[in-house]
Amino acid sequence: MFTFQDVVYKDILKLNKLTINKKQITCLVGESGTGKSTLLKLMNNMISSTSGTIFYNETPVEELDPVELRRDISMLSQSPVLFGETVQDNLEAGLIFADKTLVNEEKLIEAMNYFYLNKNLEDKAETLSGGEQQRLALSRMILLDSSVFLLDEPTSALDENLEHEVMERFIEHARKHEKTVVFVTHSKAIAKAFADNIVDITPFSIKGSVKRER
Repeated sequence: MFTFQDVVYKDILKLNKLTINKKQITCLVGESGTGKSTLLKLMNNMISSTSGTIFYNETPVEELDPVELRRDISMLSQSPVLFGETVQDNLEAGLIFADKTLVNEEKLIEAMNYFYLNKNLEDKAETLSGGEQQRLALSRMILLDSSVFLLDEPTSALDENLEHEVMERFIEHARKHEKTVVFVTHSKAIAKAFADNIVDITPFSIKGSVKRER
């Protein structure tokens, strides 16, 4: 699905070759500042590589329409962006961006409840805690239903037990619907529990990857 060939981004990241397969759960691990977040942004062309080529389904990402690409490859940053004012505004934002039909309120609430988030749709999104905002963003992502999910420390604001439960729910959804997931985490337990492939990024290079059979 994704192939990186001789990709360099400034002095942050260098990938001679890396392949990320369709319908797989891939985890990026490594020390802070080694380029994990950069790698995610390169995948949906939020930033452009200094040199080299990134292929998505055999087509260089820079040749694809950026809006269509980001509809198909959605990304969640560590500090989720809030849209509009209310919880409902945030849940519907992805559907509006993707030009998809809005769902009823029952479906919106169901998406939140899936991640143990009990909020009213009219609640102000800015009043939510960091962990609640992360779960709201994950709810938005499953409603958007992209082919690929890129997650940058998606549960970093949650306590250890809730972090595991929320990631378990998200990965369960992704496997059921045959999605491709690439996520960044500093939690070795989360990486070990949910990833099919673990890619260890060291400064300016890929140290190696560990493939796991499930």
